[in-house]
Amino acid sequence: MTLTENSNAASVSFENVTKVYGTDVRAVDNISVDIAAGTLVTLLGPSGCGKTTTLRLIAGLEMSTSGTIRIGDKDVTKLPATDRDVSMVFQSYALFPHMTVLENVSYGLKFSGFDKTETKERAMAGLDLVGLSGYGTRLPSELSGGQQQRVAVARALVLEPQVLLFDEPLSNLDAKLRRQVREEIREIQQKLGLTVVYVTHDQEEALAVSDRIIVMNNAVVAQDGTPRELYDAPANRFVADFIGEANILDCEISSVTGDRAKVQLGDYGAELPSRGLASGKALLAVRPNRVIVGKSGMENAIPGEIARFTYVGNHLELTVDTDHGQIFATSTDVDAEFQPGDAVAVTFASKGPVLLGE
Repeated sequence: MTLTENSNAASVSFENVTKVYGTDVRAVDNISVDIAAGTLVTLLGPSGCGKTTTLRLIAGLEMSTSGTIRIGDKDVTKLPATDRDVSMVFQSYALFPHMTVLENVSYGLKFSGFDKTETKERAMAGLDLVGLSGYGTRLPSELSGGQQQRVAVARALVLEPQVLLFDEPLSNLDAKLRRQVREEIREIQQKLGLTVVYVTHDQEEALAVSDRIIVMNNAVVAQDGTPRELYDAPANRFVADFIGEANILDCEISSVTGDRAKVQLGDYGAELPSRGLASGKALLAVRPNRVIVGKSGMENAIPGEIARFTYVGNHLELTVDTDHGQIFATSTDVDAEFQPGDAVAVTFASKGPVLLGE
C-alpha cells in the first residue's frame, strides 16, 4: 500500500488563549490564530517567546488557563493528549533504542485498531515515503541523525493525524542535512495535504517551509503572514530584526496623502506606503540586499564612507558609515572594487524601504 492524501487533515484555531504558570508567568498571553486545514504554519520566535507552549497546547500536553482551542469543529480545550487526533515529532526523535526501525514506526499503529498485516503495510509505506525502504530491520543506533529524524516523521505520518506537530525537528542536524530534511518534510506535507504546525527559532528554515509564519515575542503574536509578507513588510521593529537582517534608520515623514507618505532621510527621499503612520519622526527598515552602494555623488543618495568590505564568495558584504549611522549592504556584484575609506553614496531599491511602527 501507499500513503495517500490525508482527508483527515483539520484546521486549528485559538480564541483568546492564555497559559499562566504559577501566579504570574504568562507563557501565552491572549492569542487568537487560525490555521487552515492542509497548510504548514510555523511558530517562529526567540527562546522563551511562547511558541513551544503554544504547540504543546495544541497537543494537549499543556492545558490552557483560559480561552478556546478547536481542532476542526471540535472543542478540544479540556481534552487530554490521548483524546486528540494529533501526532508530534520531537527534537530528540524519541525513538525506542531496543526496537527496530520498523517496530518504531509500527508502534502507534498497534494501538489504533489495525491488524498485523495492515500495521506492517502502513509502516512499510511510511518508510518508503521518507526514503528508508530496506532499513526496517536496523536499530536506531545504526542510523545517522538525519535517518533517525526521518523514522520519527514516518512514525507520526502513518497514524494519519488531523494535525502533525514538529518541535524544533532539525536542530540536531548539521546545516546541509537540515536543508535536505526540511525540503523532504515540505514535500511530504504538500503531497499528503497535511495540516502541520512547525516550531523553530531558525528564520531561514521558517521562510523555506511555511505557507504562513506566526512570529511570537513575549508570549504574544508579533505578526502573522506569508513568508514574503513578513520579509517585505514587517509590522514592527522586532519582526524586521528577527526575520532576516534589516537596517533600522531614523527618518522623517514630511507629509501623508491618502495611504502614501513622503519620507526624507538626509539627501534620500521617497514616497512609500504610509502604513497608518502620520507626519513626523518614523523608522525606516531596509534589507541589506536592497541597499545600493555606488559612486560618491549619486543622485537621491546618502553620502558615506566604506568602513568594512568583505568578499564571501557569492556576494559582497559592505558596511558604510554615514551621518545617519552605519548601513549594512550585500551585493551580488562580486567584481565591484571597494576599499575601506572609499567615499561612496547609498540609496535604496524602489521596493526596498518600509516604514515601521514601533
